Amino acid sequence: MSPSPLEQRLSTLLEKRRAQSKLRTLKSSPPGSVDFSSNDFLSLSTNRDFHDDYLGALNEIRTPLGSTGSRLLDGNSQVAERLEKEIAAFHGAKAGLLTNSGFDANVSIFAFLPSQKDIIVYDELIHASVHDGMRQCRAEQQLPFKHNDVADLKRVLKSIATTDLSRTIFVAVETVYSMDGDLAPLTEIVDLMEAMFPSKNAHLIVDEAHATGLYGPNGSGRVCELGLENRVSIRLHTFGKALACNGAIILSSPVIRLYLINYARPLIYTTFMSYPNLVAIKTAYSWLQRGKANILAANMYHLISQLFTQLQTLSPAIPQTSINHSRAVVTLPDTCPESPIFAILSTHPRSLAAHCQAAGFIVRPVVAPTVPQGTERVRVCLHSGNTKEQIDNFVACVRGWLDKQASHPEATDITNQQLSAQVDSSRAKLQERQLIAKI
Repeated sequence: MSPSPLEQRLSTLLEKRRAQSKLRTLKSSPPGSVDFSSNDFLSLSTNRDFHDDYLGALNEIRTPLGSTGSRLLDGNSQVAERLEKEIAAFHGAKAGLLTNSGFDANVSIFAFLPSQKDIIVYDELIHASVHDGMRQCRAEQQLPFKHNDVADLKRVLKSIATTDLSRTIFVAVETVYSMDGDLAPLTEIVDLMEAMFPSKNAHLIVDEAHATGLYGPNGSGRVCELGLENRVSIRLHTFGKALACNGAIILSSPVIRLYLINYARPLIYTTFMSYPNLVAIKTAYSWLQRGKANILAANMYHLISQLFTQLQTLSPAIPQTSINHSRAVVTLPDTCPESPIFAILSTHPRSLAAHCQAAGFIVRPVVAPTVPQGTERVRVCLHSGNTKEQIDNFVACVRGWLDKQASHPEATDITNQQLSAQVDSSRAKLQERQLIAKI
């Protein structure tokens, strides 16, 4: 049976993306591999004590497993409303609204909160979910500013300064950015906005997705760490990274919360989270509230220093590219990151990632357009469950790849088919080693 015109058109687009080495595929990690990729920063997803606490909490109360509908119909529950209040209190917020995902939360905020004459100012590296929300919103003016650049933010805000108090300015930032792991200068941004808009018609929206569980008292986030709870209008905390759950919460005033309940379509027309998911979130926050996650976070930060120190030993082994001798094959971080996210910039990120995966280390290449052209990298995420030995072995693996490029620079020219073959081969080898170990 011949493909339909639709499938022919889609196949052409996919082949074009494949030829540009931009074809996306679903990823999974082979059993037994070392995780240097996921956002499971506190390693709670594999923590036996956390599992036991979750299962114990799940067995305490017998309720329907599914929410059975939207929160505006039959999907709401006292469990959800109590959890919202508890989480809001933990983060020092006046009100909270649970959502099914961080993506849904950002789309809800940016698509439905601004009016037509409002203005959105956003960090140029803000998450894709914010861009999706802005594409749907009524605000005609949407202006970027240079990443983490307070001076450029001031320039943009000066260009739109207005005495019309019916016009609101929304400024969107993240506390920890997912590709470079760098931190936003939140205090400087808040000070600037308050100085420029004393009438309070400018509101800061802060995405704490990669900060939840890692920063602030008991993992309450960067806003709490800096004492800015009453100076930030809206915060977003997600549960799918360090907390090993899924879903998110929007922290705001009670008025903004009620407005979103009435106008945010991702909330209104979506079946709400199931009861087991709410219990998992409650268990994670119980760990935060009791300080049980602090030792996990402390170990993770110790490993950050270890990886940075070890990576610096690679500098003498880094060759230049054969195409442009002014550019190194790999560029290492020059200062120790303040987060568990490391960006190893590379002219050949797919080749480096494939080499590491073949050795059992799961890291992912990140290329344009996900990151700006010329900043392609291998993204490395550390977790509290990693060990010094794993870090040392990973750095040795990168060193082996660098040595190979120094002696055979043409080896960096890797096609998608070769990459796929290398990954399949590495999985087969890992499965073989696991089988032998079980015998």
